[in-house]
Amino acid sequence: MKPLYIFIISFLILSCAKEGKNNNLEIVKNQDVEIDSIIKYGFNIEKYKVVKDTIKRGESFGVIMDRYKIPYSKINEIATKIKDTFDVRRIRTGKPYKILKSNDSLETPQVFIYKHNKVEATIINFNDSIVEAYTYKEPVKIVERQVSGKIISSFSEAIDSLGISPTLGHRVADIYAWTVDFLRLQKDDKFKIIFEEKYINDTTLVGYGKIKATVFNHGGKDLYAYRYVADTIRKIPEYYDENAELLRRQFLKSPIKFQYRISSRYNLRRRIKLYGNRVRPHKGTDFAAPYGTPIMTTANGTVVESRRKGGNGNYVKVRHNSTYSTQYLHMKRRKVKVGDYVKQGDIIGWVGMTGNTSGPHVCYRFWKNGRQVDPFKQKLPTAKPMDKNIKPKFFEFIKPIKQELDSIIIQ
Repeated sequence: MKPLYIFIISFLILSCAKEGKNNNLEIVKNQDVEIDSIIKYGFNIEKYKVVKDTIKRGESFGVIMDRYKIPYSKINEIATKIKDTFDVRRIRTGKPYKILKSNDSLETPQVFIYKHNKVEATIINFNDSIVEAYTYKEPVKIVERQVSGKIISSFSEAIDSLGISPTLGHRVADIYAWTVDFLRLQKDDKFKIIFEEKYINDTTLVGYGKIKATVFNHGGKDLYAYRYVADTIRKIPEYYDENAELLRRQFLKSPIKFQYRISSRYNLRRRIKLYGNRVRPHKGTDFAAPYGTPIMTTANGTVVESRRKGGNGNYVKVRHNSTYSTQYLHMKRRKVKVGDYVKQGDIIGWVGMTGNTSGPHVCYRFWKNGRQVDPFKQKLPTAKPMDKNIKPKFFEFIKPIKQELDSIIIQ
Protein backbone atom coordinates (compact mmCIF):
# COMPACT_ATOMS: atom_id res chain seq x y z
CA MET A 1 0.00 0.00 0.00
CA LYS A 2 1.30 3.41 -0.94
CA PRO A 3 2.25 5.87 1.79
CA LEU A 4 -0.34 8.49 2.66
CA TYR A 5 1.72 11.37 1.29
CA ILE A 6 1.79 9.74 -2.16
CA PHE A 7 -2.02 9.84 -2.23
CA ILE A 8 -2.08 13.47 -1.12
CA ILE A 9 0.30 14.55 -3.88
CA SER A 10 -1.60 12.49 -6.43
CA PHE A 11 -5.03 13.96 -5.82
CA LEU A 12 -3.65 17.50 -5.96
CA ILE A 13 -2.08 17.14 -9.41
CA LEU A 14 -3.98 14.47 -11.35
CA SER A 15 -6.37 15.40 -14.16
CA CYS A 16 -9.97 14.46 -14.49
CA ALA A 17 -12.98 13.55 -16.44
CA LYS A 18 -14.16 11.07 -18.94
CA GLU A 19 -17.25 11.85 -21.00
CA GLY A 20 -20.09 10.17 -19.16
CA LYS A 21 -23.38 9.08 -20.60
CA ASN A 22 -25.10 6.79 -18.06
CA ASN A 23 -25.31 6.48 -14.31
CA ASN A 24 -27.70 5.22 -11.66
CA LEU A 25 -28.51 8.60 -10.13
CA GLU A 26 -31.73 10.50 -10.70
CA ILE A 27 -30.38 12.35 -13.74
CA VAL A 28 -32.46 14.00 -16.43
CA LYS A 29 -30.44 13.60 -19.63
CA ASN A 30 -32.85 15.43 -21.94
CA GLN A 31 -31.61 19.02 -21.84
CA ASP A 32 -34.78 20.18 -23.57
CA VAL A 33 -36.61 19.69 -20.27
CA GLU A 34 -37.69 23.00 -18.78
CA ILE A 35 -35.36 23.96 -15.94
CA ASP A 36 -37.34 24.93 -12.84
CA SER A 37 -36.78 24.93 -9.09
CA ILE A 38 -36.43 21.13 -9.04
CA ILE A 39 -34.39 20.20 -12.12
CA LYS A 40 -30.91 21.72 -12.09
CA TYR A 41 -27.96 20.58 -14.22
CA GLY A 42 -30.02 17.55 -15.18
CA PHE A 43 -30.55 16.40 -11.58
CA ASN A 44 -33.66 16.25 -9.42
CA ILE A 45 -32.28 18.54 -6.72
CA GLU A 46 -34.98 17.57 -4.20
CA LYS A 47 -33.36 14.14 -3.90
CA TYR A 48 -30.06 15.56 -2.62
CA LYS A 49 -28.65 17.84 0.01
CA VAL A 50 -26.94 20.64 -1.91
CA VAL A 51 -23.80 22.51 -0.84
CA LYS A 52 -23.03 25.75 -2.71
CA ASP A 53 -19.59 27.32 -2.49
CA THR A 54 -16.82 29.12 -4.40
CA ILE A 55 -13.26 28.02 -5.11
CA LYS A 56 -11.05 29.81 -2.59
CA ARG A 57 -7.45 30.88 -3.13
CA GLY A 58 -5.12 27.92 -2.73
CA GLU A 59 -7.89 25.33 -2.98
CA SER A 60 -7.70 22.35 -5.32
CA PHE A 61 -10.13 19.62 -6.26
CA GLY A 62 -8.36 17.28 -3.86
CA VAL A 63 -8.52 19.73 -0.96
CA ILE A 64 -12.26 20.22 -1.49
CA MET A 65 -12.95 16.50 -1.71
CA ASP A 66 -10.89 15.87 1.43
CA ARG A 67 -12.95 18.48 3.31
CA TYR A 68 -16.06 16.39 2.60
CA LYS A 69 -14.31 13.25 3.86
CA ILE A 70 -13.78 11.57 0.49
CA PRO A 71 -10.99 8.97 1.03
CA TYR A 72 -7.67 9.59 -0.71
CA SER A 73 -8.05 6.32 -2.59
CA LYS A 74 -11.40 7.49 -3.99
CA ILE A 75 -9.95 10.89 -4.95
CA ASN A 76 -7.19 9.09 -6.87
CA GLU A 77 -9.75 6.87 -8.57
CA ILE A 78 -11.82 9.89 -9.64
CA ALA A 79 -8.79 11.76 -10.98
CA THR A 80 -7.52 8.73 -12.88
CA LYS A 81 -10.81 7.77 -14.51
CA ILE A 82 -11.83 11.23 -15.67
CA LYS A 83 -8.44 12.65 -16.67
CA ASP A 84 -9.20 12.43 -20.41
CA THR A 85 -12.20 14.75 -20.05
CA PHE A 86 -11.45 17.31 -17.37
CA ASP A 87 -8.19 18.42 -15.74
CA VAL A 88 -8.86 19.15 -12.08
CA ARG A 89 -5.83 21.43 -12.05
CA ARG A 90 -7.84 23.84 -14.19
CA ILE A 91 -10.32 24.79 -11.50
CA ARG A 92 -9.89 28.49 -10.84
CA THR A 93 -10.23 30.75 -7.83
CA GLY A 94 -13.60 32.50 -7.74
CA LYS A 95 -15.51 29.89 -9.75
CA PRO A 96 -18.72 28.61 -8.12
CA TYR A 97 -19.38 24.93 -7.51
CA LYS A 98 -22.02 22.65 -6.00
CA ILE A 99 -21.76 19.32 -4.23
CA LEU A 100 -24.77 16.99 -4.22
CA LYS A 101 -24.88 14.81 -1.12
CA SER A 102 -27.14 11.88 -0.33
CA ASN A 103 -30.35 12.95 1.37
CA ASP A 104 -29.86 10.78 4.44
CA SER A 105 -28.01 10.83 7.74
CA LEU A 106 -24.69 9.93 6.09
CA GLU A 107 -24.82 12.86 3.63
CA THR A 108 -22.36 11.11 1.34
CA PRO A 109 -21.01 13.37 -1.47
CA GLN A 110 -21.97 11.94 -4.87
CA VAL A 111 -21.66 14.71 -7.47
CA PHE A 112 -19.31 17.69 -7.95
CA ILE A 113 -20.61 20.44 -10.27
CA TYR A 114 -18.03 22.99 -11.44
CA LYS A 115 -19.42 26.05 -13.22
CA HIS A 116 -17.23 27.41 -16.04
CA ASN A 117 -19.70 30.19 -16.82
CA LYS A 118 -23.44 30.85 -16.81
CA VAL A 119 -24.05 28.28 -19.53
CA GLU A 120 -21.47 25.49 -19.14
CA ALA A 121 -20.59 23.27 -16.20
CA THR A 122 -18.57 20.11 -15.72
CA ILE A 123 -20.43 17.36 -13.87
CA ILE A 124 -18.27 14.86 -11.97
CA ASN A 125 -20.35 11.91 -10.81
CA PHE A 126 -18.67 9.55 -8.32
CA ASN A 127 -21.63 7.73 -6.86
CA ASP A 128 -20.63 4.26 -5.57
CA SER A 129 -18.91 2.34 -8.40
CA ILE A 130 -19.63 5.01 -11.02
CA VAL A 131 -16.98 7.58 -11.85
CA GLU A 132 -17.57 9.79 -14.87
CA ALA A 133 -17.39 13.40 -15.98
CA TYR A 134 -19.16 15.25 -18.75
CA THR A 135 -20.13 18.75 -19.82
CA TYR A 136 -23.59 20.10 -19.12
CA LYS A 137 -24.97 23.07 -21.05
CA GLU A 138 -27.99 25.06 -20.03
CA PRO A 139 -30.64 25.33 -22.76
CA VAL A 140 -30.06 28.71 -24.42
CA LYS A 141 -32.82 30.71 -26.07
CA ILE A 142 -31.87 33.07 -28.91
CA VAL A 143 -33.87 36.30 -29.10
CA GLU A 144 -33.50 38.87 -31.87
CA ARG A 145 -33.40 42.46 -30.67
CA GLN A 146 -33.28 45.92 -32.22
CA VAL A 147 -31.67 49.01 -30.71
CA SER A 148 -31.04 52.51 -31.94
CA GLY A 149 -29.37 55.60 -30.58
CA LYS A 150 -27.74 58.97 -31.12
CA ILE A 151 -24.18 60.05 -30.44
CA ILE A 152 -23.99 62.70 -27.73
CA SER A 153 -20.31 62.43 -26.81
CA SER A 154 -19.06 58.97 -27.86
CA PHE A 155 -20.28 55.65 -29.25
CA SER A 156 -19.31 53.76 -26.09
CA GLU A 157 -21.41 56.12 -23.96
CA ALA A 158 -24.32 55.77 -26.36
CA ILE A 159 -24.14 51.97 -26.12
CA ASP A 160 -23.90 52.15 -22.33
CA SER A 161 -26.98 54.41 -22.15
CA LEU A 162 -28.97 51.67 -23.88
CA GLY A 163 -28.04 49.18 -21.16
CA ILE A 164 -25.94 47.10 -23.55
CA SER A 165 -22.62 45.49 -22.71
CA PRO A 166 -19.50 47.14 -24.17
CA THR A 167 -18.81 43.76 -25.81
CA LEU A 168 -21.50 44.44 -28.41
CA GLY A 169 -20.19 47.95 -28.99
CA HIS A 170 -16.71 46.57 -29.64
CA ARG A 171 -18.10 44.13 -32.18
CA VAL A 172 -19.92 46.90 -34.02
CA ALA A 173 -16.72 48.95 -34.00
CA ASP A 174 -14.92 45.97 -35.55
CA ILE A 175 -17.48 45.83 -38.36
CA TYR A 176 -16.91 49.51 -39.20
CA ALA A 177 -13.17 49.55 -38.49
CA TRP A 178 -12.41 50.80 -42.01
CA THR A 179 -15.44 52.96 -42.72
CA VAL A 180 -16.12 54.87 -39.49
CA ASP A 181 -13.56 56.73 -37.38
CA PHE A 182 -15.02 56.30 -33.91
CA LEU A 183 -12.83 59.08 -32.53
CA ARG A 184 -14.38 61.57 -34.95
CA LEU A 185 -18.03 60.77 -34.61
CA GLN A 186 -20.21 63.87 -34.79
CA LYS A 187 -22.93 64.83 -32.37
CA ASP A 188 -26.30 63.50 -33.53
CA ASP A 189 -24.74 60.74 -35.66
CA LYS A 190 -27.22 57.87 -35.44
CA PHE A 191 -27.09 54.09 -35.48
CA LYS A 192 -29.41 51.07 -35.60
CA ILE A 193 -28.43 47.51 -34.77
CA ILE A 194 -30.23 44.18 -35.24
CA PHE A 195 -28.58 41.48 -33.15
CA GLU A 196 -29.14 38.32 -31.12
CA GLU A 197 -29.23 37.96 -27.34
CA LYS A 198 -28.75 34.64 -25.56
CA TYR A 199 -30.88 33.79 -22.52
CA ILE A 200 -31.18 30.91 -20.09
CA ASN A 201 -34.43 30.44 -18.18
CA ASP A 202 -35.89 33.17 -20.46
CA THR A 203 -34.61 35.87 -18.09
CA THR A 204 -30.84 35.60 -17.60
CA LEU A 205 -28.77 37.23 -20.35
CA VAL A 206 -25.63 35.18 -20.98
CA GLY A 207 -24.19 36.86 -24.06
CA TYR A 208 -24.72 37.99 -27.61
CA GLY A 209 -25.07 36.00 -30.80
CA LYS A 210 -24.88 37.24 -34.37
CA ILE A 211 -25.05 40.89 -35.34
CA LYS A 212 -27.48 40.51 -38.23
CA ALA A 213 -27.21 44.02 -39.64
CA THR A 214 -26.51 47.60 -38.66
CA VAL A 215 -26.58 51.06 -40.15
CA PHE A 216 -24.57 54.11 -39.09
CA ASN A 217 -25.70 57.57 -40.15
CA HIS A 218 -22.37 59.40 -40.05
CA GLY A 219 -22.11 62.95 -41.36
CA GLY A 220 -25.54 62.62 -42.94
CA LYS A 221 -24.66 59.44 -44.87
CA ASP A 222 -26.12 55.99 -44.16
CA LEU A 223 -23.48 53.29 -43.89
CA TYR A 224 -25.11 49.84 -44.01
CA ALA A 225 -23.52 46.57 -42.91
CA TYR A 226 -25.08 43.15 -43.56
CA ARG A 227 -23.79 39.83 -42.26
CA TYR A 228 -23.56 37.39 -45.15
CA VAL A 229 -21.71 34.18 -46.07
CA ALA A 230 -20.47 34.75 -49.61
CA ASP A 231 -17.53 32.32 -49.46
CA THR A 232 -19.13 28.97 -50.32
CA ILE A 233 -15.92 27.07 -49.53
CA ARG A 234 -14.74 28.42 -46.17
CA LYS A 235 -18.25 29.59 -45.20
CA ILE A 236 -16.88 32.45 -43.11
CA PRO A 237 -19.41 35.30 -42.62
CA GLU A 238 -18.36 38.83 -43.54
CA TYR A 239 -20.07 42.22 -43.51
CA TYR A 240 -20.99 43.94 -46.77
CA ASP A 241 -22.62 47.26 -47.60
CA GLU A 242 -25.78 47.65 -49.72
CA ASN A 243 -23.66 47.50 -52.89
CA ALA A 244 -22.10 44.15 -51.93
CA GLU A 245 -18.78 45.84 -51.14
CA LEU A 246 -16.81 44.20 -48.34
CA LEU A 247 -16.43 46.48 -45.30
CA ARG A 248 -13.28 44.77 -44.12
CA ARG A 249 -10.05 45.98 -45.67
CA GLN A 250 -6.66 44.35 -45.73
CA PHE A 251 -5.37 46.68 -43.01
CA LEU A 252 -7.08 48.28 -40.02
CA LYS A 253 -6.53 52.00 -39.55
CA SER A 254 -5.32 51.60 -35.98
CA PRO A 255 -3.77 48.89 -33.79
CA ILE A 256 -5.82 50.27 -30.86
CA LYS A 257 -9.59 49.83 -30.76
CA PHE A 258 -10.72 52.57 -28.36
CA GLN A 259 -9.33 55.23 -26.02
CA TYR A 260 -6.44 56.42 -28.12
CA ARG A 261 -5.19 59.55 -29.82
CA ILE A 262 -2.48 60.02 -32.41
CA SER A 263 0.24 61.77 -30.43
CA SER A 264 2.82 61.84 -33.21
CA ARG A 265 2.57 61.11 -36.92
CA TYR A 266 5.05 59.83 -39.46
CA ASN A 267 7.42 62.77 -39.97
CA LEU A 268 10.91 62.65 -41.47
CA ARG A 269 11.71 66.13 -40.09
CA ARG A 270 10.36 65.80 -36.56
CA ARG A 271 12.31 67.23 -33.64
CA ILE A 272 12.44 64.86 -30.66
CA LYS A 273 12.92 66.08 -27.09
CA LEU A 274 14.50 62.81 -26.02
CA TYR A 275 17.33 63.54 -28.49
CA GLY A 276 17.99 67.17 -27.50
CA ASN A 277 15.28 68.59 -29.77
CA ARG A 278 17.36 67.68 -32.80
CA VAL A 279 15.78 66.67 -36.09
CA ARG A 280 15.37 62.92 -36.04
CA PRO A 281 13.13 61.16 -38.58
CA HIS A 282 10.07 59.59 -36.98
CA LYS A 283 9.14 56.69 -39.24
CA GLY A 284 6.16 55.56 -37.24
CA THR A 285 2.76 56.71 -36.00
CA ASP A 286 2.36 57.00 -32.22
CA PHE A 287 -1.00 55.96 -30.77
CA ALA A 288 -1.19 57.19 -27.16
CA ALA A 289 -3.42 55.00 -24.99
CA PRO A 290 -3.79 53.99 -21.33
CA TYR A 291 -1.12 51.67 -19.96
CA GLY A 292 -2.14 48.06 -20.56
CA THR A 293 -4.50 48.75 -23.49
CA PRO A 294 -4.61 45.75 -25.89
CA ILE A 295 -2.68 46.13 -29.15
CA MET A 296 -4.08 44.43 -32.27
CA THR A 297 -2.38 43.32 -35.45
CA THR A 298 -3.83 45.37 -38.31
CA ALA A 299 -3.85 42.48 -40.81
CA ASN A 300 -3.34 38.74 -41.10
CA GLY A 301 0.26 37.57 -41.12
CA THR A 302 3.13 35.72 -39.47
CA VAL A 303 5.14 37.00 -36.50
CA VAL A 304 8.76 37.38 -37.65
CA GLU A 305 10.12 39.23 -34.59
CA SER A 306 9.02 39.28 -30.96
CA ARG A 307 11.63 40.55 -28.53
CA ARG A 308 12.99 43.46 -26.50
CA LYS A 309 15.70 45.60 -28.06
CA GLY A 310 17.14 49.03 -27.26
CA GLY A 311 14.92 52.06 -27.83
CA ASN A 312 12.18 49.90 -29.34
CA GLY A 313 11.55 48.21 -26.00
CA ASN A 314 9.26 45.20 -26.25
CA TYR A 315 8.07 44.94 -29.84
CA VAL A 316 6.46 42.62 -32.36
CA LYS A 317 6.88 42.61 -36.13
CA VAL A 318 4.38 40.90 -38.43
CA ARG A 319 5.00 39.98 -42.06
CA HIS A 320 1.72 40.10 -43.98
CA ASN A 321 2.99 39.15 -47.45
CA SER A 322 5.96 39.82 -49.73
CA THR A 323 5.02 43.52 -49.87
CA TYR A 324 3.78 44.59 -46.43
CA SER A 325 4.99 44.26 -42.83
CA THR A 326 4.02 46.10 -39.63
CA GLN A 327 5.78 46.66 -36.32
CA TYR A 328 4.44 47.53 -32.85
CA LEU A 329 6.86 49.14 -30.35
CA HIS A 330 7.13 49.97 -26.61
CA MET A 331 4.86 47.16 -25.39
CA LYS A 332 4.35 46.45 -21.72
CA ARG A 333 4.25 42.77 -22.59
CA ARG A 334 4.15 40.65 -25.73
CA LYS A 335 1.55 37.93 -26.28
CA VAL A 336 2.92 36.22 -29.40
CA LYS A 337 6.15 34.52 -30.41
CA VAL A 338 8.08 34.19 -33.66
CA GLY A 339 6.30 31.84 -36.07
CA ASP A 340 2.79 32.48 -34.74
CA TYR A 341 0.13 33.15 -37.37
CA VAL A 342 -2.08 36.05 -36.35
CA LYS A 343 -5.38 37.23 -37.80
CA GLN A 344 -6.52 40.79 -38.24
CA GLY A 345 -7.70 42.12 -34.87
CA ASP A 346 -5.84 39.52 -32.76
CA ILE A 347 -4.26 40.89 -29.58
CA ILE A 348 -0.46 40.65 -29.86
CA GLY A 349 0.54 42.67 -26.78
CA TRP A 350 -0.33 45.54 -24.46
CA VAL A 351 0.54 49.26 -24.43
CA GLY A 352 3.54 50.05 -22.25
CA MET A 353 6.53 52.35 -21.83
CA THR A 354 9.50 50.11 -22.61
CA GLY A 355 12.41 51.52 -24.59
CA ASN A 356 12.70 55.23 -25.41
CA THR A 357 9.32 56.74 -24.58
CA SER A 358 7.98 59.54 -22.41
CA GLY A 359 4.49 58.11 -22.00
CA PRO A 360 2.38 55.01 -22.66
CA HIS A 361 1.82 54.49 -26.38
CA VAL A 362 2.41 52.10 -29.26
CA CYS A 363 4.62 53.24 -32.12
CA TYR A 364 3.10 51.67 -35.23
CA ARG A 365 5.52 51.22 -38.11
CA PHE A 366 4.54 50.22 -41.62
CA TRP A 367 6.80 48.66 -44.27
CA LYS A 368 6.12 48.51 -48.01
CA ASN A 369 8.68 46.65 -50.12
CA GLY A 370 11.20 46.84 -47.27
CA ARG A 371 10.89 50.60 -46.74
CA GLN A 372 9.11 52.35 -43.86
CA VAL A 373 6.26 54.51 -45.15
CA ASP A 374 3.31 56.49 -43.82
CA PRO A 375 0.34 54.05 -43.76
CA PHE A 376 -2.16 56.91 -43.98
CA LYS A 377 -0.77 58.00 -47.34
CA GLN A 378 -0.78 54.58 -48.97
CA LYS A 379 -3.39 53.30 -51.37
CA LEU A 380 -3.86 49.98 -49.64
CA PRO A 381 -5.51 46.97 -51.25
CA THR A 382 -8.93 45.79 -50.16
CA ALA A 383 -9.87 42.26 -49.19
CA LYS A 384 -11.22 39.82 -51.77
CA PRO A 385 -14.52 41.17 -53.20
CA MET A 386 -17.76 39.21 -53.47
CA ASP A 387 -18.05 36.89 -56.46
CA LYS A 388 -20.27 38.50 -59.09
CA ASN A 389 -22.30 35.28 -59.34
CA ILE A 390 -23.21 35.57 -55.65
CA LYS A 391 -24.37 39.20 -55.78
CA PRO A 392 -27.95 38.56 -57.02
CA LYS A 393 -28.56 36.22 -54.06
CA PHE A 394 -27.06 38.79 -51.70
CA PHE A 395 -29.30 41.61 -52.98
CA GLU A 396 -32.36 39.41 -52.54
CA PHE A 397 -31.20 38.39 -49.07
CA ILE A 398 -30.80 41.95 -47.75
CA LYS A 399 -34.12 43.35 -49.03
CA PRO A 400 -36.24 42.41 -45.98
CA ILE A 401 -33.37 43.21 -43.61
CA LYS A 402 -33.01 46.72 -45.02
CA GLN A 403 -36.75 47.22 -44.61
CA GLU A 404 -36.43 46.08 -41.00
CA LEU A 405 -33.53 48.46 -40.36
CA ASP A 406 -35.26 51.40 -42.01
CA SER A 407 -38.41 50.85 -39.96
CA ILE A 408 -36.58 51.13 -36.63
CA ILE A 409 -37.41 54.47 -35.00
CA ILE A 410 -34.47 56.26 -33.41
CA GLN A 411 -35.44 57.56 -29.99
